[in-house]
Amino acid sequence: MSANKKITKFLGDYAVVIIFLAFTIASILPSGLSLTYIAQEVITRIGRDSFLVISLLLPIYAGMGLNFGMTLGAMAGQIGLIFAVNFGVAGWQGLVFALLAGIPISVLLGYVCGKVMNRAKGREMVTGYILAFFINGIYWFLVLYMMGSVIPIGNSSILLSRGYGIRNTLNLESVRQALDGIVVLNLGPFQVPLVPFIVIAALCAFIVWFKKTKLGQDMRAVGQDLAVAEAAGIPVEKTRIIAIIISTVLACAGQIIFLQNMGNLATYNAHDQTGFFAVAAILVGGASVTHASIPNVFVGVILLHAMFIVSPLAGQKLFGSAMIGEYFRQFIGYGVIALSLVLYAWKSRKAIVEARSSLRRGAGDSSSANGKGGKA
Repeated sequence: MSANKKITKFLGDYAVVIIFLAFTIASILPSGLSLTYIAQEVITRIGRDSFLVISLLLPIYAGMGLNFGMTLGAMAGQIGLIFAVNFGVAGWQGLVFALLAGIPISVLLGYVCGKVMNRAKGREMVTGYILAFFINGIYWFLVLYMMGSVIPIGNSSILLSRGYGIRNTLNLESVRQALDGIVVLNLGPFQVPLVPFIVIAALCAFIVWFKKTKLGQDMRAVGQDLAVAEAAGIPVEKTRIIAIIISTVLACAGQIIFLQNMGNLATYNAHDQTGFFAVAAILVGGASVTHASIPNVFVGVILLHAMFIVSPLAGQKLFGSAMIGEYFRQFIGYGVIALSLVLYAWKSRKAIVEARSSLRRGAGDSSSANGKGGKA
């Protein structure tokens, strides 16, 4: 391969990473923030957001693309936290209680999501996105009308004044940073919440181990070619459902980790952007619809959140309005997803054209050889 082709391939593979890195670096100086402050914020956000982004990996391995349906798991985690606050379970025990309450719900929602996606093979991403809107309506009905009227809620302080329905903003003071505050390492000017990083490392180890298991190998086979996997005796649809269920359960746990760090719950919209920002992060890290790895997760979280930290202040310094930075944040997030999907479509089309050209050349060479043989 020539040097020009290597450079072109590198730019094609890492275009999103390069563009985003350039934007982030260019925004640091106008923001006026110190590198120490930015690094501390990035450390905090790695511990807060990485778990959610890692939950996207298994569906990608199974060939189901970017799982926008992970929002279903986020809703389950929020319901678990509502019950933890209602029953007054505080500290890390409250987080465990919320997880135990959320897991059955996330398993059920993951199963439903997997069944629906099996009916929409090849269109899983848009299906998951729309399904999240549908389940959101059920979530709102459950939280806004059922809780306090049909589902008993003993803690009246979390109910609306009418006596049923959960308040718009729920104070999670009882579990606020219950995981982050267990052990905090002081490394020079930086404070590192150790336990969230241990939990994330354990999840990474699980993903590495899981890929080597029979089920993990089946998922990779299904992701590479459905027809070949089915011909090899792999239960394709069951394997895809399991991938979505695990992803949804991990998203449930990830949302609990995220919200315990934040310390409050926007009951009706905290989950809205969960899938969007997780997908944006993994794409910023260099992943694609069909290929992703653990390093993509951490590179993406670091770059995306570094941009989120510096962009509001950079916008204020350059344009006199912090809202410019907020708009830029939304623009970049959606732009990254759009650019990644366009690049994926372009690469897929290019690969098909190259494969056809290769077949034609092979057929031409074979015809030439047969012609020469006949003349001889």
